[in-house]
This record gives sequence, structure tokens and C-alpha cells, in this order.
Amino acid sequence: MMTPRTGHDGAPKVAVRLLFGDATAIGPGKANLLDAISRTGSISAAARAMGMSYRRAWLLVDSLNRSFQARLVDTAAGGSRGGGARVTELGMEILGRYRLIERKASACVAQEIADLQKFMAPPAGGDRDAR
Repeated sequence: MMTPRTGHDGAPKVAVRLLFGDATAIGPGKANLLDAISRTGSISAAARAMGMSYRRAWLLVDSLNRSFQARLVDTAAGGSRGGGARVTELGMEILGRYRLIERKASACVAQEIADLQKFMAPPAGGDRDAR
């Protein structure tokens, strides 16, 4: 499934969700969470960086780990040495392949998105009569 979205720069962006059965194996949120865990080494720090609850992040990690043949994220319990999380080699492989799919999907539909964008209303607060 591809969903047009708007990126941080206001330009349209394609969001890809890969569904296997009824569950989303990976999509933009889970991919961004993997990126954040890879950067921070922690599910809780990744959740904070993304503005999501720890519980939501943990449920997404659990879903990722259950969706694939092996874990994408390994965790270590807290304690005197602290806990942490790391994206496994498979997790990095899945993330890289997902990002490639995103780039290819965006490139494939770039012209159609540009054509569709001509019909979009101006952003909130914009003046419709100014068009």
C-alpha cells in the first residue's frame, strides 16, 4: 500500500506499508523507530525522540520481532549497567531494503504525484482565491 504524505519541506511524500496478511510487517513508523533505536541504543530514548509513548514503541518492536523469522531488535534488561536495545543485523537489512522500496516507489509515481498535486487545496491558512 502506498499513501501520499507531505514531508517536512511540504513536498508530497509516498509512504509505503508492507502488509503480509492483516498485519503491517513494516511501514514508515516502524522503520523510523528502527532508525531511532539504531541511533540511540534504547527503545525509551527512541520513543522520546519520536514523541511516542514507551508502551507504543515497545508494542511496535514486539510486532516487528514477531513479523520476521528472527528478531530485528535485541533488548537488554536495565540494572546497574543500564539496559538498552540494538537493531540486529537482520533489522538493518530489513530497514535498508524497506528504504530502497520507498525510494523506488517514490520515483515510480513522481509524475503522477506532481499531476495530482495541481488539484490540491492550499495548506491550511492559505488563500483559495489567491490561486
